[in-house]
Amino acid sequence: MPHATIRIIRQEHAALAAMLRSIVMLLEQHRKKGTLPDFATLRAMLFYVDEFPEKRHHRKETELLFPKLRARTPISRDLLDKLDGDHAKGERRIRNVEHALLAFEMLGESRREDFERTVGEYVDFYLDHMAQEEREILPLAERVLTEDDWRELDEAFAQNRDPMTGHVPDLEYNALFTRIVNIVPAPIGLGPAL
Repeated sequence: MPHATIRIIRQEHAALAAMLRSIVMLLEQHRKKGTLPDFATLRAMLFYVDEFPEKRHHRKETELLFPKLRARTPISRDLLDKLDGDHAKGERRIRNVEHALLAFEMLGESRREDFERTVGEYVDFYLDHMAQEEREILPLAERVLTEDDWRELDEAFAQNRDPMTGHVPDLEYNALFTRIVNIVPAPIGLGPAL
């Protein structure tokens, strides 16, 4: 049975991948219909991506998991450096996506293509990033980390409590999470299908 940290990371990756793919799917559906997306929905979805994976999940990987791996093995140091670099660039990348969304909302159709391209690049970047972690870093962690390492990591990652992985959201995020689930169209959320 995998350690809690491994399970939490995989669940959070799955939640982020689902959210990112949902954004792309929503944009594709609106493009096909020739309609503008619900910008408030997109803002809420991007805020979730910024608030949970960027600020909680990635920070714990960079500050806790990766240093433990570096201390235990010389294997994959270049990959760990690359993944840390990805985390460092993540906030700038999500700001670029949010800015492109604002431009699309404020300036209209002339900015649709730029927003869709920016989102597509961000989604591809993160899906590749998470795949590398799951394919190479998590199996390495399972091989080289000690039980003491796992105890500390399990305790830290258990505090993430991402509502997209089935946890009850913290009070301050309850309204955001409820909004996303209720307004995102089915089959992604509970809103009316497009």
